[in-house]
Amino acid sequence: MLYALFMQLGQVYHGFYVFQYLTLRGVLAILTALVLSLVIGPFFIARLRYYKIGQMVRNDGPESHFSKQGTPTMGGALILLVVIITTLLWSDLRNPLVWVAIITTLAFGGIGFIDDWRKLRRQNTKGLSARAKYGLQSLFALAAAGVLYGLASKAVETSLIIPFVPHVLIPLGFGFIIFSYFVIVGTSNAVNLTDGLDGLAIVPTVMVAAALGIFTYVSGNAVFAHYLDLPWVPGSGQMLIFCGALVGAGLGFLWFNTYPAEVFMGDTGALALGAALAIVAIIARQELVLVIMGGVFVMETLSVMIQVTSFKLTGKRVFRMAPIHHHFEKKGWPEPRVAVRFWIITIILVLIGLSSLKIR
Repeated sequence: MLYALFMQLGQVYHGFYVFQYLTLRGVLAILTALVLSLVIGPFFIARLRYYKIGQMVRNDGPESHFSKQGTPTMGGALILLVVIITTLLWSDLRNPLVWVAIITTLAFGGIGFIDDWRKLRRQNTKGLSARAKYGLQSLFALAAAGVLYGLASKAVETSLIIPFVPHVLIPLGFGFIIFSYFVIVGTSNAVNLTDGLDGLAIVPTVMVAAALGIFTYVSGNAVFAHYLDLPWVPGSGQMLIFCGALVGAGLGFLWFNTYPAEVFMGDTGALALGAALAIVAIIARQELVLVIMGGVFVMETLSVMIQVTSFKLTGKRVFRMAPIHHHFEKKGWPEPRVAVRFWIITIILVLIGLSSLKIR
């Protein structure tokens, strides 16, 4: 909206054309989302408390979590509100990729909202059934993947890129839809599993979103993409604004979510943020880099899979509790120590992922 306004004003005074630069709008998106989060956040949390929208805690979880019972949840709605407003303000809304990112994020946020709401209504930790949740995720993921496949104008936009290996493109063809489906659903659920400690999920999300913003900027610029031997995806640069909104909204949310948390994002935020990261990675053709940079999300998911498989086959548990962040809590690690160490791991993985820009 503001972007369109400034482009119109540029016809009167050329100075307004400075807002056509993606880098400037990316920075403004971060700042806009951060300020909106900090301004709206206290009022939003107060309303959650007023309507008694509080966290439900598992009976078999770490004892330190029992004190979190009743802490306002569904704070992910704040993140979504800020991300959408900021993206609409600073993006070129003529770009269909922007709308794919917005609608997919909202769709997965809606699934999380229903899940959170059912937990509150039933006053337990069981929301949507696994079948219903997975069914809705599958529906929206396939729809998003199908639209991206339809929008692709070049073979490279539906090919798999291998990081650190030059000149390797694996054409996926129609398989792009199936592959993208697994990336979206997998990432969405992985972030959701990670969201178990104060600040644990939002900081890696911010870091990965920031790095993906760099990838989208490069992939959307023909000169930079050619120089770095990356696929040029026309229009993907606009995802820098979306990523900036994710970063700013995430940092603003962290202000209230840091230990001890005043609010939790709930499935409303976790499912949406995971889907948002996946969509950006798919558009930039960096799905495998997402796996690297989101290694903490992968580790959390694998710990659950290993735990369930081991218990079903042998009757024994590999971890004291899954996801793995609870394992370390059960070993006596304070919650902030677990979160910060996972953040450090994410920083290292993000740097490795970013190095693939040049090491090819």
